[in-house]
Amino acid sequence: MMLPFNAEPIISTCTEIERWRDKLDARGPLPRTWSGRLRRDLQAEAVAASTMMEGVPVTVQEVRRILAGEKPANLAESSQELVRGYQEAMSFVLRRADDPAFSWNRELIIGIHDRVLGGNYALDAGRLRRRPRYLVDQATGREIFAPAAAENLEELVDRVCDAMTRSNVHAAAAAAWIHIAVAAIHPFGDGNGRVARILASLVMVRAGYKRPQFTSLEEWWGHNLPTYYAAFACLGASFDAKADVTPFIVAHTSAQLSQIRALDLRERCEHQIWTALENLLADLGLAPRLANALWDAFHGRDVTAGFYRNLADISPATATSDLSAATAAGLLRTEGRRRGRRYLPGDRLVPLLTEALGIAPELAEEGQRAVVAALGARLLAL
Repeated sequence: MMLPFNAEPIISTCTEIERWRDKLDARGPLPRTWSGRLRRDLQAEAVAASTMMEGVPVTVQEVRRILAGEKPANLAESSQELVRGYQEAMSFVLRRADDPAFSWNRELIIGIHDRVLGGNYALDAGRLRRRPRYLVDQATGREIFAPAAAENLEELVDRVCDAMTRSNVHAAAAAAWIHIAVAAIHPFGDGNGRVARILASLVMVRAGYKRPQFTSLEEWWGHNLPTYYAAFACLGASFDAKADVTPFIVAHTSAQLSQIRALDLRERCEHQIWTALENLLADLGLAPRLANALWDAFHGRDVTAGFYRNLADISPATATSDLSAATAAGLLRTEGRRRGRRYLPGDRLVPLLTEALGIAPELAEEGQRAVVAALGARLLAL
């Protein structure tokens, strides 16, 4: 087997991942409005993390705006195209995952790469590289890894697909393996890391792990970059099909489990906050769709009329009316004028939400972080 590994050290980790799937599936579906917002937020964070890991200068907030149909003025169009490309690549694999005619083949991987780079011909989108490629330590400038030779790429990519077709290991192990296999071969001139991480998510979705807890590992890696890059050390200094990649498989599955635990707590915590926001709006006689704007404001993110309008799928006049009503109620406050106007948390938002959540009122004075931390601690104690 190319890039062999020992599955013994990850048996208990994979077993726990199975238990988590059963546990989360038993909860049933999330409310439609909330699940849509959760999915958008996690998607933005995953896209931002994966693109930033490849050196694309974009923030989570900018990605949120791009995915909502806005164009951040201070972000290069080329970077915005890469964000949209990554989103399209993820959408593509989700569409393909349930296809009865699905098969692992070279064209699938090339098609994902083409979308990751937004079809940019100048970046060789959708084409295997034709030249040698060397990975360099950005801090020292030292060459640290020589991927597979260009003349061997077609054969190696086909071997990866064949291995995935015949694989009988746990999905978490298979996801980890295709991640490091594509990274080690480095079949493209650019975008290899993004393609590898998308393929890992595809493996999980095809195996029935469709909740975001199992398919949003990019955000976890983005916060743990030293661990991520250190896990590739098992490859050595140059591509070797016989390299034992067990250390990476162990690191990847462990990260998967850590992400599942963290996102489960986050989902439960944020679901309560969303529900409290909807109840608060109902008590004040305001439109429930305003939860979209209050959600971002509570979490310290600027809200614009255009961003809210796209999220809530309403007319400009309705968006303006909604935001004015929330401002009059003290839930939001404005900053700037006309096109530059932003909506920030009003004086009443955190205190009223803290009360609705049944959290000690004095924590409202400490702000959003203290409220979320208290809610998380309460959920952990249950």
